[in-house]
Amino acid sequence: MRQKFFILGITAFIISLIIFFYFKVGLFVSIALFLLLLIGYANSIQQKHAILRNFPVLGYFRYFFEMIAPGLQQYFIERSTDGKPFSRNQRTLAYQRAKNIDATTPFGTQLNLNRSSYEGIKHSIFPAVVNEELPRVVVGGPDCKQPYSASLLNISAMSFGSLSENAIVALNKGALQGKFYHNTGEGGLTEFHLQGGDITWQIGTGYFGCRDDRGGFDGGRFAEKANLPEVKMIEIKLSQGAKPGHGGVLPAAKNTEQIAKIRGVLPNTTILSPPGHSAFSDTKGLIEFIANLRQLSNGKPIGFKLCIGKTSEFEAICQEMITQNCFPDFITVDGAEGGTGAAPLEFADGVGMPFEPALIFVNKTLVRFGIRHKIRVICSGKIISGYSILRAVALGADMCNSARGFMFSLGCIQALRCNTNECPTGVATQDKMLMKGLVVTDKSERVFYFHKNTLHAANELLAAAGKKSFADVDINIFMRGDEFAHLSDLYFPDNLKSATIH
Repeated sequence: MRQKFFILGITAFIISLIIFFYFKVGLFVSIALFLLLLIGYANSIQQKHAILRNFPVLGYFRYFFEMIAPGLQQYFIERSTDGKPFSRNQRTLAYQRAKNIDATTPFGTQLNLNRSSYEGIKHSIFPAVVNEELPRVVVGGPDCKQPYSASLLNISAMSFGSLSENAIVALNKGALQGKFYHNTGEGGLTEFHLQGGDITWQIGTGYFGCRDDRGGFDGGRFAEKANLPEVKMIEIKLSQGAKPGHGGVLPAAKNTEQIAKIRGVLPNTTILSPPGHSAFSDTKGLIEFIANLRQLSNGKPIGFKLCIGKTSEFEAICQEMITQNCFPDFITVDGAEGGTGAAPLEFADGVGMPFEPALIFVNKTLVRFGIRHKIRVICSGKIISGYSILRAVALGADMCNSARGFMFSLGCIQALRCNTNECPTGVATQDKMLMKGLVVTDKSERVFYFHKNTLHAANELLAAAGKKSFADVDINIFMRGDEFAHLSDLYFPDNLKSATIH
C-alpha cells in the first residue's frame, strides 16, 4: 500500500502542478497534496505504528474510527436493554429520576421474561399502603458513643481527584438537602466535601489526609478531622470490588498540584495506593485499629469495607472480634462488579467475589458467629433503582451505597473515559474547561431528586409486596425464572403430556 500511496500521490501532485502552470488554478490543491506526501513519508519511516507505516495517511482513519467507536456503539448499535456496565434503560431511569420527571415506560417490558435467569417480586393482591417517609437506619454498636441515623441509600466512595471539585461539591450539597451521607473515597476529606452534608470519611491504604511524612497513619491528624461535626462515620477501606488486592489508582493526568498537596504526594505522577495497610497486617491488628479509631473519634461509628476473596479470612476477622470483644459498627460489602475510575483489566474482570454471593456469605457468617445484631451491613455494587435496593435488603443488607447511580444524576453518560481526564460531562476529570460544564446548583438538585425518587420507588415496591417495613423483607418475596419450570412440572407433569386423549 505504501508504493500505491506514493505512486498515486506523486502522480496527482504532478498533474495538479501542470494544471496550475497552464490554467493558473488549483494551487491550494497542489499544496495540500504536497503536505499529504510529506506526512505520508513521515508515516512510512516511523517505527512505532505498523498501520501508519504500511498505510501512510490512510492509517489515521483506523485510529479515528477506533476513537469514535464507543459513541457509535452506544448511540446507534446498542439496544435499550444492552450496554455495560449499565443498560440504556437503567441510565435513562436514573436521568429521569434525577430530573424529577416522569419515569414511566410505555407498552410493556422489553426483557425476555421466559428465561431461567429472570428475577421478579412476588406482589400481593392485598398491597400495603405506600410509606411516604423515606427509610432510615441507625448505625452504632454497643461501643459507639455517637450513633448515626443514616438513610437507606447513600453516596458510595468516590474520591476528589477521581471526580472533579464541581462533582464533589454538587454531591455533598445534594446530600445536605436530602439528609443522606456522602462517602469521601480514599482520596481524603477536602474542603469540597465540607458543604454541610453528612460525611463518611474513608481511610484507605494511602492514609490521605491523615498520613505522616513517611506515608504511615498519623493519629493526631486523623483525630483533627474525625471530630469535625460533618463527619458522622469512619470507614476503613480494606479492598475495593473493581480492583481488590491492588490499591487505588489516580492517573498522572488527574494528579494536579492541588490534589497532590491535599494527598501529600508529588504532582503529575500516577498515585498507586499500597495494596495493604501499614497500620496493621493481620486480623488482630485490624480489630485493634478499629478500637483505636473509635477512641480517637470520641466514639463515632467505625467500620470497614471489603470485597470478599478468601472466605476463611473473613471468618477469622469475625472470630477475632469475639476474642477482643470489639466489633465494628458496620461492614460495607463491595462486589467484584463494583465501579472504579481506573483499574487493570485483569483485576476488574477476574478478581473478587460478585456482589450477590458475597452479601449472602457475609450476612450468614455474622449470623453463624452470633454477632449479626451488633453490626450493620452496607452493600455497594450496581445499586441503581428501587428494585436493586429491595433485592440487596432481601440478601442481607441493612443499607445501600451507590456510586455510579449518583454519577448518572450528575450527568455521567457512561463515556468510559474516567481514567483519561477527558470526561465530557465534567464529572470525572480535572480539566478546568470540562469542569465548567457541570453546574453545581443544577446538579445538586438532581442528586437530591435521584435519591428521593429512587427511595420512593423502593417504598412502592415494598408496598406492592404487601410489606410495611424493610425489616420484613427477605428473599421469599422474590421469584426466579427457574421456579417456573417447577410449576410446570407440578401442573403439567410429563405423563399428562404423553397421555392419549379420548
